Amino acid sequence: MIALYVMAVLYILAGVYHFVQPKFYLKMMPPYIPAHKLMVDLSGIAEIVLGVGLLFEPTRHWAAIGVVALLIAVFPANIYMLTEKIAGRKFRKIPVGFLWFRLPLQLALIYWAYLYINTPQ
Repeated sequence: MIALYVMAVLYILAGVYHFVQPKFYLKMMPPYIPAHKLMVDLSGIAEIVLGVGLLFEPTRHWAAIGVVALLIAVFPANIYMLTEKIAGRKFRKIPVGFLWFRLPLQLALIYWAYLYINTPQ
């Protein structure tokens, strides 16, 4: 149960951070995605709403599905950051090892959310 609350709080805080430091998220946006600012705002709202949804048993199932979907949707941004770093165009201050680490981390986060899709806690 503690892990569920930790996950919920992490998504809520990450969502809030989209509005506190939008430039951080705007840099991650691949150029082929339209309306960068809108997408950053929508993903921030989604993280907040889904994080809150995880806290309540009646909404937990759908919130967990939403978290899985959101993590899949933002995965291309992780790949974009890594390829731009390798090409030497962007993200010079972020260690390449950290960007590589984010790829399997994203899969672990997907699995973590998946655990709560059918688990009433």
